[in-house]
Amino acid sequence: MNKPELLAPAGSLERLETALLFGADAVYAGGEAFSMRTAAKNFSSEDLKRARELTLAKNKKLYIATNIIPHNEDMEALPAFLEEMAELEPDALIISDLGVFFMAKRLAPKVPIHISTQANNTNAETFAAWHSLGAGRVVAARELSLAEIKEIHDKIPQELEIEAFVHGAMCISYSGRCLLSGYMAGRDSNRGNCAHPCRWNYSLVEEQRPGEYYPVFEGERGTFLFNSKDLCMIEYIPQLIEAGISSFKIEGRVKTEYYVATVVKAYREAIDRYCESPETYRFDPAWLEELSKVSNRRYTTGFYLGRPDETAQVYESSAYVRNYEVSAVVIGYDEETGDTLIEQRNRFFTGDTLEAVAPFIPSFAFKAENLRDAEGNPVESAPHPKQVLRLKLPERLPEMSLLRRKRDE
Repeated sequence: MNKPELLAPAGSLERLETALLFGADAVYAGGEAFSMRTAAKNFSSEDLKRARELTLAKNKKLYIATNIIPHNEDMEALPAFLEEMAELEPDALIISDLGVFFMAKRLAPKVPIHISTQANNTNAETFAAWHSLGAGRVVAARELSLAEIKEIHDKIPQELEIEAFVHGAMCISYSGRCLLSGYMAGRDSNRGNCAHPCRWNYSLVEEQRPGEYYPVFEGERGTFLFNSKDLCMIEYIPQLIEAGISSFKIEGRVKTEYYVATVVKAYREAIDRYCESPETYRFDPAWLEELSKVSNRRYTTGFYLGRPDETAQVYESSAYVRNYEVSAVVIGYDEETGDTLIEQRNRFFTGDTLEAVAPFIPSFAFKAENLRDAEGNPVESAPHPKQVLRLKLPERLPEMSLLRRKRDE
């Protein structure tokens, strides 16, 4: 059994470092152009160089998303970017367009190519065709079941890797190819600028009664017609591995460091536990509980276990479930006093119950007692953004560990 890669989103350098700290084997990021997530902070040329330094230093992999579906005007600046990638030498470019594929082969011939899910990869012939052209990995379309992926795996060349999304937001459009955003908002989702109209609340207007809006109800549950729940496959690690998936991909380049840390940590523990001993492996409900503490639209298994039914949608609201917030980030440790140095992110008070989220140890709760400012003076609360504070913790935590708090109801 080959241990699958855990692939995490990196919408910024901070999120990249968080993903690596919490156990990702690889990260995927986008430059300031040609990436499907313009809403992410994304990476300047200098950021990409730094990202490469960080991943190389930790023996991790860096994949660069170059996966928009480009128009003629997009192609004009693409050669310069690909020449930059040839110099950077990331571990792969993620590409969806055939023209971009061949341009990359010419201008960055030493950089491996992975085929994006945007390319609608739904059958073994397509996978094999991309491989014959020189691709080393194909990202499965999200419309595939586990049985279909297993069948594809059994039919394609052994060296061709399959990557698949296992967690994160689901796009209502086929393999992410959305026309709705461009039509309604003038923002082309296929070039990375989606306005997320699938999350909007819709009503009907009768042409003879302009201005009179009639709500569209699906029974009594609401009017959010295209609002999918988020994907979560943490309970099906053995089945994902048995289907032949080489890389488990987490969606979320516009999500926070807290999201990246928590989701990567949960999947890291589950993958490691299974690979250590498949015979004795048991799913730990604590992993799913952890995933419920990051922003989500409730969870579904998507198409993996069969065609989604009405329970895969959220009808009453497009808002995220956000039960927890980050109170502070660990920035250091005072050897003399034993104080953990933290930087505030959201206001909290002395006596609040906080939870520590750190790599490779179970999360734990504690009371925020003996809270002091940077000079050691007692304080009752932490009201100021990025305020540096001192706190006694039950154990020493590495920098970039997070302290979270359950939000007030």
